[in-house]
Amino acid sequence: MARPFSIGVQRTNKAKSPTPGRFYYGWIVLGGSVLAMALGSGVSFWAFGLYIAPMEQEFGWSRAEVSAGFSVSLAISGLSGPLIGRWVDARGARSAILFGAVMTAVTYLLLATTSSLWQWFLYLSINAVFRQLMFFIPFQALISRWFDRRRGMALGILGTGFSLGGFVVLIMAFVIDEVGWDGSFIFSAVAVLVLFLPLTIFVLRNDPSEVGAFIDGESHEEAEERSRAGPVPGLTAREALKTRLFWLQAGAMTLFFFGVLGWLVHQVPFYESVGVDRGVAAMLVTIMAAGGIFARLAFGFFVDRFERVEIAAMGLLTFLTTAFVVLLINSTAPGITIFLMLWIVGSGGGPLLEPLLLTRSFGLKHFATILGTMGVVVTIGIVLSPTLTGLIFDSTGSYDLALAMLAAALAAAFVLFYFASRLPHPLDALKAPKPT
Repeated sequence: MARPFSIGVQRTNKAKSPTPGRFYYGWIVLGGSVLAMALGSGVSFWAFGLYIAPMEQEFGWSRAEVSAGFSVSLAISGLSGPLIGRWVDARGARSAILFGAVMTAVTYLLLATTSSLWQWFLYLSINAVFRQLMFFIPFQALISRWFDRRRGMALGILGTGFSLGGFVVLIMAFVIDEVGWDGSFIFSAVAVLVLFLPLTIFVLRNDPSEVGAFIDGESHEEAEERSRAGPVPGLTAREALKTRLFWLQAGAMTLFFFGVLGWLVHQVPFYESVGVDRGVAAMLVTIMAAGGIFARLAFGFFVDRFERVEIAAMGLLTFLTTAFVVLLINSTAPGITIFLMLWIVGSGGGPLLEPLLLTRSFGLKHFATILGTMGVVVTIGIVLSPTLTGLIFDSTGSYDLALAMLAAALAAAFVLFYFASRLPHPLDALKAPKPT
């Protein structure tokens, strides 16, 4: 079993006090994690929309059927969250990422052999479990263990990896055009192995003590001062589930992802439906991703200054809801331009919300397990959104009603975040001195 981790005390008998002015290895871990997030998201989430038209054309499946395959895979990914979270909390993120990368590559090879709808659903579902092992939960837990005071900024930088995945869309679009959808899955398998294996083996480490350092790059004296305050407490997943705050946050995040995932999966088909060329559509996705890099960095910098993350989330939701309203009113070039500007700002903090909400509310001790548990709830929105969006298009021949549905979900998330912001953090009660 992995060594217990505490952000209160991280010194072991073998750990050495860092040399004054020594470069903090956590930044190297963060940089490698950004690259991994970029590739992982680029060949999966960002590329989902690129497979819709090819699968429709080759097999005659409806848009809803193709989208449902992605929805089911996302459901399986979410349902596996608690088990993956326990793996990360018990054995460390590094082992999860290494095993997940190898098996994800194998499942991409399996996807390349797809010839029927049931195989599409099954292979995507298997891929989803192993992809989860090398994606959000382990990397968010990993970075949270390397950074404390600047956790918001570090997670913001990590979030840019998801944005950088949008650049991979251009590569994936080219690969699909040149070697087909099946060849692109083989390409994805090779790319994952080439990046993840050396990164995990030679660069990533579970926590600062493995390189003789302290969290945030603190000196020995600073770490000793922190340790005198005692280890920072944390709630278990079972204790978190008993709080109203957890369920309000989970409900808000479910609606948030409902609004966002439906668009991410269908953005390329939407642009094509309003007359935008496929190549231009891929470029628009890349522009959105590029803007998201700066938006995530800005959000990560400023969110540490918010007493409640929920308030920051409400600001993001205001931009996102307005973005869909604009697109409903005007889907020509001016409308799309305004939409992109609003979306870039609003989606900037999306990947940061869950880890920041949960670490502040329930602590770091069982963070990965709580994150995985919330993922089960959030999966409801992730599963329903792409499928419903596809069904609406198949029924009406337009995305208008779907855009209205996504906007309504985001507005409802705003309301739930407001009520969550009125509740105290359960972690504060554990930190409070007990009466003598």
